[in-house]
Amino acid sequence: MAKIEKNLQQAILDLPQKEKDKLLIRLIGKDKLLIEKFEFELLEAGETLQERRADLHEAFEMMYHSHITSPKALLYEVRKMSSAITRHLKITKDKYGEVELTIALIKGCFEHNTYIVEKYSSYADALLQYLAKRTEAVVKKVEKLHPDEQFDFLENLNLLLHYNYEYATAYYAKELKLPKKFD
Repeated sequence: MAKIEKNLQQAILDLPQKEKDKLLIRLIGKDKLLIEKFEFELLEAGETLQERRADLHEAFEMMYHSHITSPKALLYEVRKMSSAITRHLKITKDKYGEVELTIALIKGCFEHNTYIVEKYSSYADALLQYLAKRTEAVVKKVEKLHPDEQFDFLENLNLLLHYNYEYATAYYAKELKLPKKFD
């Protein structure tokens, strides 16, 4: 972000209110993420949070049932869904939902694409490493949550950790020193 000099800041603040409003609207219109954030906060009043989470869960299910046949294609789709989760967080500031969605996404990759993640292959290396690293990241995020919220994720997180050691991600899970169980 460019730094605005003090005298220019003051000149902008001295503009008539109507002109400042026009400039503000024009600037906001150039940032799609900011527009979505304002829609969520101002128009939806934060009441659509559960719907937004449900839409992402539905997108995951569509991805799982799209008959992905290669590790490269699965990696592409998982990264795309991870970006959607990040966007959700930026718009809603929903840290709880970020953890829930990330666990669901990665867990679903193991459950719905077993044929891709069950055995190591050089083709699957990038995917396996990505899944292990995302698991590591979500474990760190869960550790930062309140113990009551951690409890909500205990079962699914432990299942996710189990999958990381059961499938071809085990090498990366050991390398990253992922716990085998979250308490």
